[in-house]
Amino acid sequence: MRVVKINAIWCSGCLVMNKIWKNITNKYEIETLNLDYDMDEEEVNKYNVGDILPVFIFFEQDKEITRVIGEVSEKEMLDKLREVGLINEESN
Repeated sequence: MRVVKINAIWCSGCLVMNKIWKNITNKYEIETLNLDYDMDEEEVNKYNVGDILPVFIFFEQDKEITRVIGEVSEKEMLDKLREVGLINEESN
């Protein structure tokens, strides 16, 4: 499974989520493709991203499973990662 993470440098929610995602990926090995909304516009357009950032798109065998859109708490993100089977451990 892999995650496509789309954010922008001007997005305050993205700054918050960058820290949360870094905390999570320091604990769990998660294959992540990071795309910038502006710099990687052609690639981002392939994912049909709306106006709300950041967007985390979860793929299994190149099929989209689910998305997390906007700013969420670390607990909410960990719950989503468990839900899709990306992590199995309980968080503290």
